[in-house]
Amino acid sequence: MNQFFESVTSFFSGGDQLPWCSSDIIAGCEKEVAEVASDASDEAKSESIMRLSWALVHSRQPEDVQRGIAMLEASIANTSSLLQKREKIYLLAVGYYRSGDFPKSRMLLEQALEIAPDWNQALSLKKAIEDRITKDGVIGIGITATAVGLIAGGIAAALIRRN
Repeated sequence: MNQFFESVTSFFSGGDQLPWCSSDIIAGCEKEVAEVASDASDEAKSESIMRLSWALVHSRQPEDVQRGIAMLEASIANTSSLLQKREKIYLLAVGYYRSGDFPKSRMLLEQALEIAPDWNQALSLKKAIEDRITKDGVIGIGITATAVGLIAGGIAAALIRRN
């Protein structure tokens, strides 16, 4: 019985294993970006911006997630390393997943998997997205079936009353 309730809870909660990031961590990353802005090498700047982007797309605050998406989209064109491009595409996919744009997230994950086909993080997120799309479809079908049943019941009740 306990297993049943856990599976129902998992079904409605989403069940993804992505970490969340607190506002304190984001503030620390923002401070780091500001500190390295003028004195550090381009590599140090890029690394601190990547950490901030990671923190933003893993935030519970939608405006932080959107900011992370914007930072990643702005920086991806200047990325020459295939490894960095893969990381940025994956983080974009996380951001779009967090913001509810599952088709865009899945498309980005497919791009990341073209670069690294066996990348477990990307494969896990892709499965979570596909599970979420399936779950949303099942819930939509259930709502539609309930609505149709209520309408049919109302019509039947009206016809019975009329007779």
